Amino acid sequence: MLERERDTFFGAHDDPSRTLVAERDGRLVGYARTVAPTPLPENAHVWTVEGFAVHPAERGHGLAPTLLEAVLAQAAQAGVHKVSLRVLATNPRARRVYERAGFTVEGVLRDEFVLDGVFVDDVLMARRVATEPVPGPTSAGSRTTG
Repeated sequence: MLERERDTFFGAHDDPSRTLVAERDGRLVGYARTVAPTPLPENAHVWTVEGFAVHPAERGHGLAPTLLEAVLAQAAQAGVHKVSLRVLATNPRARRVYERAGFTVEGVLRDEFVLDGVFVDDVLMARRVATEPVPGPTSAGSRTTG
């Protein structure tokens, strides 16, 4: 398991260019951070939203969809095929925002968390961005037949 620095926002392995921030009147009001889901080159075509937040006073004013659009635009520009994220089943408002942005459920981790003494599911969602695979390494176990 990787240890992360707990006293800073960016750890040693974080890429600050993959964190988008929203500000209003010089105040930070939201952010979205994407990371590679694994260090494997065979998985480099996927980005995962690891952090996404909008200040409570800013909710309902279109900031979350705007941040998601910016994430998807950045991913498309980078040639990313898929953007994935996780959301608690107890957060229907966030799920609706993600669904409106084209994210669909790909799986559910049942009873993944315990919040206030109650088991809560973690919903895995994703959206395709680019349609063509990014050229990369071939699997050592793959072969073609002719």
